[in-house]
Formats: sequence, structure tokens, C-alpha cells
Amino acid sequence: MSNMSNKVALVTGASSGIGRATALAFAANGAKVVVAARREEELAALVAEIESQGGAATLVKTDVSASKDVERMVAHAIGTYGRLDYAVNNAGIEGQWAGITDLPEDEWDRVLDVNLKGAFLCMKYEARAMLECKHGGAIVNIGSVNSFLGFPTGSAYVTSKHGLIGLTTSVSAELAPQGIRVNLVCPGFVDTPMHHRARKIVGDELYDEALIPNVHLQRAGRPEEIACSIIFLCSDEASYITGTTLTPDGGYALTI
Repeated sequence: MSNMSNKVALVTGASSGIGRATALAFAANGAKVVVAARREEELAALVAEIESQGGAATLVKTDVSASKDVERMVAHAIGTYGRLDYAVNNAGIEGQWAGITDLPEDEWDRVLDVNLKGAFLCMKYEARAMLECKHGGAIVNIGSVNSFLGFPTGSAYVTSKHGLIGLTTSVSAELAPQGIRVNLVCPGFVDTPMHHRARKIVGDELYDEALIPNVHLQRAGRPEEIACSIIFLCSDEASYITGTTLTPDGGYALTI
């Protein structure tokens, strides 16, 4: 894997799960890391862990659905480290699961604001910073197998993840001439707090007997495995990859 020393990575939704694992992976590859999320205490623990391993990290409390927060987040990265090379837009929520006749309008808005508008706002300010730095860069958005597979009662979440395909491919085409690559990673079942919450909703029996058997590898993924895909797409080894969707899902989407 490419040496990421002297490079700067920004990871949203870094307080747990895939975002946390990705921040640790960037640091392990030599990058300075800016971690962002709404939960400041968890971010502080992550920064301390990275620093204890000899890495460099800084935190910024951020609500990605708020433009001013996102602008401040990117400004913090530039103000602290002087550049931005990699950005991983991982922040997301599952929202309320409800049928279309029962889903409150404000809940629809909340999910789309974080998952889709949040990615738009992040790319808006990240791209500005990368263009000003004139070093090129790589942006990875985090979708889901639900970027192309729907499920009952998940209309807001599924719509937000579907939207990331169009957003990613459009911005990829726009930024490619400036040397900025934009890709989408769509994980399947991953052992994260969000998926544990989903498991409680669907029930252990359905999860273990109906869902996991459809995964070719017969298990949920680990956050560190998804982080490897993200790091690859940011690395020089992926220099000819942009506008694409990588699906580390253990083969789940192939069975549906």
C-alpha cells in the first residue's frame, strides 16, 4: 500500500464503527488524521489512541447536515495540517423504520439531511480545499448494499443511499480533470453499532437464519475489512479508479 506520510485524511462519522476503523487505518499508513462526528468524547478517545501509537490526529465536533459545521470542519483540517488529501464521508444514520403510510415527514428530512445532504456539503467544502491546495486528492463516500437494494420500511434510508450513487458519479466526472478522484464504498452487513441496532429490530432469528445465510462468506464483515477497501481507493494503487462503486459485502448482493 502507498506510503501516506505527509498526507492528511478527514473522516466523518469517526466516533465508532467503519469511520473509527478507517481513521485508525489512515494513521497506521502514516497519514495525519482529522476525525469528525457529533460525539466528542468518543472522538477524544480515538485521537488519544492514534497518538499513543505514534500517529497524529485532531478532532472537530461536527453535524454534517449543518453547512456551517462542515465548513468549519474542513477549515480546521487546513488550519491544523495545511492541506487535505483524503476525505471519507462516512457519517450516516439509519433513522426510523416505518411503512410509507406512517413515516413522519420530519423523519424523512432528518435521514436525507444527514446521509445525502451531508455528503453533498462535505464534498462541496472538501473539494474546495483540495482545489486550493492543488495536490489533487481522493474522496470516498460510504453507501450501503441498500444503495441498490431496497427493503420494507426503509424508504428514507434506502433513498438516501441510492442518492449517493448519482452524487458520487456526478462529482467524480466534475472533479476528475483536476486530479480529484471520487468513489463510493457500499458495505453489506458489518459488525457495527448501527447494524446491532438493526439486528434488534429484525430479530436474532431472522438475522441469523434468513439474512446471514445469503452472505456467501456466511458472516458479517468487520469494520477493519471495510476500512481496507476505503484506504485502497484513496491510495496511489487506485490512481485509475474514479466514479466507481466498490461493494465489500461478502457476496450478499449477488444472492438477491
